[in-house]
Amino acid sequence: MTLTKKSFLACVLFAFVSINAYAAKTTYTEDDFLRSFSGKSNKIVLEKLGNPDKKEQSVKPTGANTMLAGKGQESSKPVNVEMWYYNGRVNYAPNKTYKFTELTFVNGRCMNIAFFNNK
Repeated sequence: MTLTKKSFLACVLFAFVSINAYAAKTTYTEDDFLRSFSGKSNKIVLEKLGNPDKKEQSVKPTGANTMLAGKGQESSKPVNVEMWYYNGRVNYAPNKTYKFTELTFVNGRCMNIAFFNNK
C-alpha cells in the first residue's frame, strides 16, 4: 500500500515539475534571437517559440494598386504579411527584457524582427 502511495506521489511531483518547465519561457539575447529566427519559416518559429501572444494581419491601403501600377511595379502574386508578437522573450541587458518582440512574416518567412518596450 505504501509503495503505491509513494509511486502516486512521485508521478504527481514529476507532472508538476514537467508542467512548470514547459510553462517557463525561454529567453534569448538579441543576437541569438536574430540568428535563430531571421529568414525562418513560421512553422519553425511555432515549434521553437510556441503560439504568439498576439497576431496581426496586414491590410493593403486603399489605392495601393494604382500607385504601384503607376511605377510599373504591379504584382500579380498576392503577398501575405503577418506580424506575430511575443512578450518577454529577448534580453538586452542582465535582468532586463524587452516587453515585446515583433516578427514580420512575408509569405510565411520571417523577414523582419523588432524589439521594443513601448507600443
